[in-house]
Amino acid sequence: MLIINPIAGTGDKSRIASMTESILAAAGMEIETRMTTGKGDATLFASDAVAEGYDGVITAGGDGTVNETAIALCDTQVPLGIIPCGSGNGLARHFGIQVDPETAINIIAQNNVKEIDYGVVNGNRFFCTCGVGFDAAVSDRFARQNHRGMLMYLKSAVEAYVKFKPTDYIIKADGKVLTERAFLVACCNTTQYGNNAYIAPKADITDGLLDVTIMHGGNLLENAIAGIDLMSGQLNHNVNIDTLKASEITITRKSAGPAHIDGEPMELPEELNVTCRHKGLKVFTPLFIEPVTPFVTPLMSRWEEFVTTVNHLLH
Repeated sequence: MLIINPIAGTGDKSRIASMTESILAAAGMEIETRMTTGKGDATLFASDAVAEGYDGVITAGGDGTVNETAIALCDTQVPLGIIPCGSGNGLARHFGIQVDPETAINIIAQNNVKEIDYGVVNGNRFFCTCGVGFDAAVSDRFARQNHRGMLMYLKSAVEAYVKFKPTDYIIKADGKVLTERAFLVACCNTTQYGNNAYIAPKADITDGLLDVTIMHGGNLLENAIAGIDLMSGQLNHNVNIDTLKASEITITRKSAGPAHIDGEPMELPEELNVTCRHKGLKVFTPLFIEPVTPFVTPLMSRWEEFVTTVNHLLH
């Protein structure tokens, strides 16, 4: 089953269905296509695919559509395929799946399926990151913008930064207890939020552990350097960052408030209970996944996206 969100991102998705059918027919796969019309449709469609014995579900959309689809495939034998069409594309980027439909479909045609972990926070499943603090404030502001894309995300980050203040947290992780005043606390299954923002460059999506990134509030210069490190893939070396790995995390704050799950803003209570479900989701992935190399990986990713954009304009 191919699930397309026609309003995800900004690119043209009119040819995705025919392209998917053509490429996968050569690999012996038959495709049924469904279009979403609102929130929750992708979960319902993917649930139908599981109940009806489909061999896989492909989603063409952004992080929200990927999340909705994957929720229904957790702890089943039905793998997820991703054709990234959003602005962040965190899970796709973690695997090195380019923001190019033909390339992404050819990866699915290889039929290489990998078992990966997923996270759960207060009963809500996530596949990339969940968090509280500054990143949740940015997600909330970004969700209310009229346009998407990297520039709009940066605009949201600057606007949120002006008013944001660090918060006190109690973090319990596999028996360890930390009391921290933090700018943000992120629980990460993947290396990045999306948009090549590497919040946990060493995260391993198959190790049964979540990478917890704790960013402490600094002055304007220190926070600017942290932003550069975030985009260059070396945030784990920043002096204002603490990291740890754990399978179970409890984050307690003074009151209920904003959080985000895979970039989607959400109100959650003062206590967040986060767990890692080891190898609970099957995903079509490239045969080889490159580890994150600071500076090199982000630059190569940006270059590939530039080449893809130029090719689309020329054709």
